Amino acid sequence: MKRFTTLLLILSMFACSPIVERPEPSVDFSHGDLRVSDDHRMIVHADGTPFFYLGDTCWELFHRTTREEAERYLENRRQKRFTVIQAVALAELDGLDTPNSYGDRPLVDNDPAKPDTTAGSTIANDDAYDYWDHVDWVINKAAEKGIYIALLPTWGDKVLKRWGVGPVVFDSTNAVAYGKWIAKRYKNKPNIIWILGGDRAPEWEEEDYKPIWRAMANAIKSVDKRHLMGYHSWGGTSSSHWFHDDAWLDFNTWQSGHSRRDDPNWQKITTDYRRSPTKPVFDGEPNYEDHPVNFKPGEAGWFGACDVRKAAYRSLFAGAFGYTYGCNDIWQLWLPGREKKAAARTPWPVAMDLPGATQMTYVRNLMESRPMLERIPDPSLIMSENPDDSTHMLATRAVDGSYAMIYLPQGGKVEIDLNKLSGSSITAWWYMPVNGVAEKIGQLKEKNYTTFITPYQGPENDWVLVLDNGDKLYTPPGKINVN
Repeated sequence: MKRFTTLLLILSMFACSPIVERPEPSVDFSHGDLRVSDDHRMIVHADGTPFFYLGDTCWELFHRTTREEAERYLENRRQKRFTVIQAVALAELDGLDTPNSYGDRPLVDNDPAKPDTTAGSTIANDDAYDYWDHVDWVINKAAEKGIYIALLPTWGDKVLKRWGVGPVVFDSTNAVAYGKWIAKRYKNKPNIIWILGGDRAPEWEEEDYKPIWRAMANAIKSVDKRHLMGYHSWGGTSSSHWFHDDAWLDFNTWQSGHSRRDDPNWQKITTDYRRSPTKPVFDGEPNYEDHPVNFKPGEAGWFGACDVRKAAYRSLFAGAFGYTYGCNDIWQLWLPGREKKAAARTPWPVAMDLPGATQMTYVRNLMESRPMLERIPDPSLIMSENPDDSTHMLATRAVDGSYAMIYLPQGGKVEIDLNKLSGSSITAWWYMPVNGVAEKIGQLKEKNYTTFITPYQGPENDWVLVLDNGDKLYTPPGKINVN
């Protein structure tokens, strides 16, 4: 048994690495459209280039922004290397009856078979620039920045109200008409991912709404065979519960939700990872930064940056193909004077730069600094006691043993079985999720059960142990080649 620690500069622990402004798009669309990887675990481009889904929930993006506001938000997300923005065409916050920022509504008489469109699209002409012209403009602007739009055709309250504003306007017939119309409008856009649902289970008590969602999904797919499709369910559930065997569902989406700290979202990911037939899975709505825990700020406090980091690394190391960050102020684009949902408290232009959002850059950097398509979950790497609580650690490795990563949410020590790694030696690193800094521990010549101890430990002191095949000469963790 050996113990390895590293001497780290105190300043590097607490100084956040700045986000370097880069001119390039967040995603290079020249690699082609997205598809499911050959092993059905990941998402790749047409030419096989890996795609890392780093999402943000800005549900009200089309409904509550001007052009200038939308561009400001999208540019911020491009600089932070987000690859996907999840946004809703028929929005949650009274999206049918409250006009958008230009005074326009999406439907005639709230009829999904009658989208409200006008001739022309010149913004200087109020009669020409309609609701859907603004949606077009935002999607096009996102494409310029190399960002995908995970486009929800409607929020779920337009199919099943139960809570929210509604009104319910969809049935199986107009779902087909609307599905074909919206698919025809956006099928040629390079940056679309379809996501149906919108925070609703497709069954409720004795009522079954699956036929409506299936009608919409199949209608879209009958027109648009280019883009991937998923389904966004409600808190604590996955699309797999209802639609796993449906041909139109390309990947599964969990909503681990906002009910508690240290929600075991890794268990949720593992459940879908093991399903047959195999489909990619990710956590598409975990706890949001600046959101009250269980919607009770006075009792349980607020989710912070460490909470969103833990949900990210745990789900990814459990086998997820990507991760969606969320912020309570961003999804609703809250500003003083607007009605607050879930006790929003930070104006969205300020909330864009909350620490957790910046730290998502370091998540993507780490994952892309090693061969992503080789990655599999492997909890057997961890030989230490590993309870399913706030200290629970997750491990992932390359299928060929060329690298491994172990996430320690509160630091401490971990015993690792190095025999699962390849190479004549192992290069060990500590990677700090809080600032994206990697510090080399050293070169290990012997393979055995080895104990590593983080330089610091305790709540909000999370670390990633990175173990590399020394023969591979990988770059330091988190260092990627960006021109």
